[in-house]
Formats: sequence, C-alpha cells, structure tokens
Amino acid sequence: MKSVDWLTVMMVVPLVGALVVAFLPKGGGRPARPVALGVSLLVLVGALIAWLGVYDTGSTEQFQLKATHEWIPQWGISYALGVDGMALAMIVMSAILVPICILAAWDDMPADGTRDNGYFAWILVLEAFMIGVFAAVDVFLFYVFFEAMLIPVYFLIASYGVGAQRRRAALKFLLFSLAGGLVMLAAVIGVYVQGQGGSTGFLVSSLTGLQMDATTERLLFLGFFIAFAIKAPMVPLHTWLPDAAEAATPATSTLLVGVLDKVGTFGMIRFCLQLFPNASQWATPVVIALALLSIVYGGLAAIGQQHMMRLVAFTSVSHFGFIVLGIFAFTRMGGQGSVLYMLNHGFATAGLFLIAGMLIARHGSPFIRDYGGWQRVTPLLAGSFLVSGLAGLALPGLSSFVSEFLVMMGTFQRYPLVAAVSSTGIILAALYILLWYQRVFTGPAPGTRVVDRDGAVVTEDDPARPALRIPDLVSRERLVVAPLIALFVLLGCYPNVALHVINPAIEKTLSIVGVQDPAPSAGTAEGSAK
Repeated sequence: MKSVDWLTVMMVVPLVGALVVAFLPKGGGRPARPVALGVSLLVLVGALIAWLGVYDTGSTEQFQLKATHEWIPQWGISYALGVDGMALAMIVMSAILVPICILAAWDDMPADGTRDNGYFAWILVLEAFMIGVFAAVDVFLFYVFFEAMLIPVYFLIASYGVGAQRRRAALKFLLFSLAGGLVMLAAVIGVYVQGQGGSTGFLVSSLTGLQMDATTERLLFLGFFIAFAIKAPMVPLHTWLPDAAEAATPATSTLLVGVLDKVGTFGMIRFCLQLFPNASQWATPVVIALALLSIVYGGLAAIGQQHMMRLVAFTSVSHFGFIVLGIFAFTRMGGQGSVLYMLNHGFATAGLFLIAGMLIARHGSPFIRDYGGWQRVTPLLAGSFLVSGLAGLALPGLSSFVSEFLVMMGTFQRYPLVAAVSSTGIILAALYILLWYQRVFTGPAPGTRVVDRDGAVVTEDDPARPALRIPDLVSRERLVVAPLIALFVLLGCYPNVALHVINPAIEKTLSIVGVQDPAPSAGTAEGSAK
C-alpha cells in the first residue's frame, strides 16, 4: 500500500466526483446528494487507510506518504506532497467532516433539486483543496492551494448562502483572504530568493535552516504571519468571520471554521516556526498579547450575540486564541495541545453549527430570543446540543478538555501570568454555552404562556398562540450527530489515539526552532536540598 500516492488519490477522487455531480440530471430524483456522499465516504476510507495502515509513527523522517514531481523547474516549483502527524490529523479531520456536512446539508437546497448539483459539487472541490493545502510540502504549491480554497467558499456563500447580505459577506471574506494572500506571496518569493534556488528551491526541506539577516527574516515572517492571522482568525483581523458564518449555510460554516481556518494555525507551525525560528521568538510577546486579546474579546462578544451562527463564530475567535497561545509558548505540551485543539475544535464547532442549523430549519429564525422551552418537545435535539456545548467549553471527559489542559499547562511552564489571564476564557466559555442552552431549551414549552396566579407561576395553553409542532431529530440528523458525539467521548477519554501521531511532528518542529521546555524551578532534588 505504501507504493500508492494516497494524497494525490484523495485529491483526485473528490475533484472527479465534483465533475460527475455537476453534470448529473437535475430534478426530483436529486441524485447529486447520494453521489456526493458516496464520493466523500471514499475519501474518508482513503484517509483512514493512510492513518492506520500506511503512516509510520516510528519513522525518523519529517514527512511521509511523499510524492515529488517537477512542475515548473525553471522557477523551482514542484508538485510535492507529504504529511507529518499534524498534517495527517488535519486531513483525517477534513475527511470525517465532509460526509457529515453533506448529510447535514441534505435539505439545504430547494426540494425541486435544481440547485443541488452546484452546491454539492463545490463542497467536493473544497474538500480536494483542503487536503492539498495540508499535504503540500512545496511552499509555492501550498500558496496555490491556499488561494484556490477561496473559490469554492466564495460561491458556497454568495450563491448558496442565506440572507440578503450573503454576497457582501462572501466578498468581504474574499477581500480579506486575498489581501493576506498577496502579502504572503511576496514573502514566498522572498524566502525563495534567500534559499539555494534550483529546480526544487520551494521545497520546505530546502528552505529550512536558512541563514539570513535578522531584518530580512522578520519581514518574511510577518508576510506569512499576517496571512495566517487573517485565516486563523485573530483579533483584530477577524471581522470577516461573523459575517461569513451568518450568511453561509450551516454545512459551509462548519467547513469554513472547522477546517479552513485551521490552515492559519497549521501554517504558523509549518512555516512561521520552521522557516523563521528566530523571528518567531522575536515576535512572541506581540503574538501572545494578540492571542490573549482574542481569547477574552471572542468570549465576551459571544455572550452578547443573539444570532446563533455569529455566536459560534465568536466562540471560535476565542478558541483560536488558545491554539495560537499554545503554539507560541514554545513547549512540547503547548504545541501538542494546540494541534489536538485544532482537531477537537473542528468536531465541537461542527456540532454547534450543525445543531444550530437544525434549530433554524425547524423554526425559521436564527435569533436566540425567538426560542425557549425546546427541551420539552425535542429532547434528543436538546441533549445533542448540550453535549456539543459541553465539549466546546472543555468539560472533563470530553474532547476539548485534554487539548485546553495541555495548552494551559504548556503555557504555564514558560509564562505563568499569561496562563492565568487566559483562564478567563474558560469562564467565558461556560457562560456563553450555558446561557445559550438556557435561553433556547429551558422554560415553558413553545405554545404556552406563563401566568402568575396569587404569587404562583404556572403555565397554561394560550388559545391565541397555537402550539408549535416541532419534530425531534430524524434518522438522518441522528446520523449527523452520533459520530460527532462518539468523537467527543473517544478523544476525551483516549486522546492518545491522536497524540501518538501528533507528538513526533511537534517535537521535530521545536527541535528545528531550537527551543526546549523550561527546567522546573521547584520540586527537583536540587531545589529540595536548598
């Protein structure tokens, strides 16, 4: 199996599938949906084979599953793919989320089936580009995929999104991303000029360990970091995200926040730290300040939101602050926690976005103020939301707890005060999740009114307000929710299933940067003797 170019196969399959889906007959049969689902499941099988059957966690090589071919040799550009544990984890996450999102998006388009083909074809194109951006080990090829992802996302929001502002939101997303991409392109060219050149001059391996003057390295670092900070998104470059999440369908929002935004933090580790280690340490104080700002601001902004999709978007701003904090703590525990956080955040965010979409599909309103008492009529929906919310706020026993704990402990090793300040994000997370649950699911059942009789508060039917007949989770929706909840529990109780793949990649990156974990200041034999 090792002779198969699995990464190329995982990109070609969804691209061919997208072409097939685009030209399927349109109409009442709606064949685009099952075909797109089948294609995405094939990609998932390939990703699991690569994870479980091909990738060797004991290898000393940084990248495995490699495929390198000359593309434009006179410019030093190669078609070069490969993965370490971090990239493989992101690819597997993407491959899991796409079929879940297709199932969740089953009824997003009109029932006549006339819009299915384009919608599901763009999702498959996006999947191919997501795999490509995580697998690219040629810096220019990475840039190509980084920009190519904008195309399907733009059309998924502008053409298939919701609300009158969807085209404006799509354009804002595109302009922010293009601006960051142009800055990064200048840095990509600049780092190539600093390298050895040749037909493989853009390979990550060729650009690692370059000797350059401090000013040049810092400028090139900033070129990459700004693009990744926009994608991540970090405050104050985050403003495109709430608008995009509000205007996109729940499935598109899930892929946008759950996967695409990870390219920002993934790129910080792969390129900022590995190619510019000295500049990364130079920028650490400012980056940590921005990470803390994102944690606190994102949490406070989420508490004040009435629109459910915007609320989830702001929670992600806060969570990405934790991820960036762990990266720039420059400790093994912080780095491992950050990558695991990327994985866990993708699944937790999917739960919140998709279940919020199920609420909106039933009631027609995205605003929290229009709900109340839904746990009385949709107990499975309420329970699924609660588990997803608890995973998002890092309840012990669920997935995000381990990653958040590792980030906090890794940060505390080097920056105790920073870790203390960042802990406010935990309190804010509990507030915005539990308040959201309280406002939507608790209280009198929909269709009843509260009356105060002699000081006793009771509920009774309101003849002028007919009771809502709200269905609980149907079979398809249970298939959407069940694997997410299973992943929350699996990664919460047995995180080593991911960490044993992730850890070697983080240790390799930190060795390239040239940093080690701080020595303990207390508790050692020497400290006790003193």
